[in-house]
Amino acid sequence: MKHDYFDEPVAARYDAELKEMGEAATVDPAVDFLAEHARGGRALELGIGTGRIALPLNARGVGVAGIDLSEAMVARLRAKPGGDAIDVVVGDFAHAQVAGQFRLAYLVFNTIGNLTEQDEQVACFRNAAAHLEPDGRFVIEVGVPDLQRLPAGERFRPFTVSSTHLGIDEYDVVNQGLISHHYRVGDGQVALSSCPFRYVWPAELDLMAQLAGMRLLERWADWDRSPFTAESAKHISVWVKP
Repeated sequence: MKHDYFDEPVAARYDAELKEMGEAATVDPAVDFLAEHARGGRALELGIGTGRIALPLNARGVGVAGIDLSEAMVARLRAKPGGDAIDVVVGDFAHAQVAGQFRLAYLVFNTIGNLTEQDEQVACFRNAAAHLEPDGRFVIEVGVPDLQRLPAGERFRPFTVSSTHLGIDEYDVVNQGLISHHYRVGDGQVALSSCPFRYVWPAELDLMAQLAGMRLLERWADWDRSPFTAESAKHISVWVKP
């Protein structure tokens, strides 16, 4: 079993720290986009977490199931209104299986990066494709690697600086690795938590999709379908299973 970086201490504060990512202005466009691609069928969320997207999507009438490694995160999902209506398998979403087939599978909020080996990311695409019906869609929301802002020879880049939280990304450009370090101040103490990721380029994701028997259908800069350009900080990509 892979190491669970989203254990009880992280799960306990996860929703409170979502900030704008948990607000309707961010969530609603994602739910609209995913409901459209579900086309009246069921949806599978890989890395379902506490249900930020799954719960409103399910409330929209799209039957949602999920996979997540963290029992603590899933427990919070199940405790929320409507959480008992969502079938969740606790396991590694690169390999774990859910009964039935789906019109849509999706990964949001950079979750593909939680798979820290290229082989595991390829396996995730294959697992998604195995769960999809013919003409099913696989949607990923993920940031574009921010290496343009990383000076030559530098490995560290702050992404959050406040009186209570210092967040620093540590890059390993040789292995496409990234460790997010979080220093939190509270009750007169400083707590450190670190979580590893593997950043991945859009073209590399397209190749992973091809290896899984899927092809790129569309790519946008955000859920509102704004154009994806060289300046885009993230992308929403949709691949289709023939």
